[in-house]
Amino acid sequence: MTMSIIILASVLLWGAVIHELSKPSKKQNNRKIVSLASLGSLSTLIITISLFQNLPF
Repeated sequence: MTMSIIILASVLLWGAVIHELSKPSKKQNNRKIVSLASLGSLSTLIITISLFQNLPF
């Protein structure tokens, strides 16, 4: 259950990054882009680590 929330949040974060990057360069907020991309990277890292921990060996 909590993993699906993290996955949903990650998708929404990356969607927000794409939306911000699609704006004209004069209207882009670089701080917002960096913050969203950092949070998106962190959530992706959490998802990746969790998936590797659940692999059967």
